Amino acid sequence: MYKFIAGVVNVILGVNGARAKVYGEENVPKEGGFIVACTHNGYIDILNLGTSMLPREIHFMAKKQLFDIKGLGWLITKLNAFPVDRDNPGPSVIKIPRQLIKEGKIVGIFPSGTRSSENSELKAGAITIAQLSKAQIVPAAYIGPKDAKGVFKRQKGYLVYGKPFSVESGKDGRDASVQFLEEELLRLTSELKTKHPEIK
Repeated sequence: MYKFIAGVVNVILGVNGARAKVYGEENVPKEGGFIVACTHNGYIDILNLGTSMLPREIHFMAKKQLFDIKGLGWLITKLNAFPVDRDNPGPSVIKIPRQLIKEGKIVGIFPSGTRSSENSELKAGAITIAQLSKAQIVPAAYIGPKDAKGVFKRQKGYLVYGKPFSVESGKDGRDASVQFLEEELLRLTSELKTKHPEIK
């Protein structure tokens, strides 16, 4: 179902000129499990990221409230999303992504919400999962349309992957990696905006 829906999404984005031009594809591991941590400013970035690695599929971590929205919950489930309760996080926050990575799958995390505290928590969460699963993190940034309105206005989209990195053991390794991830997401976003100043 994922590949079918991704194919439909690709056609819709392509017809409207909103399918993201991808940079840094050479930085994406060709096999094995890993985490992709991407900037987030709407839902079109999810669609572009989700189709950018085909035929490989991404399993997205998403807040559980999204699964309660009629239609959307069904769609994101078919797109391999799994729910996380950010208000009352339990063992599944770590257990599910660790198992997926162990099975050689890709886990997608958007460590940038609307609140700075949420940003920090999500970045730390991505780093903790990487540390415990001994998986690499591929940082990624997206600029372009945020919603359907932007797509139908034929706004261009751009996605860039940075080089994968590993998280050292211990608290110091975790703290250093949280800082590094934050800097990489900012750097990659700036890189895209420099290449495409027409995107606001």
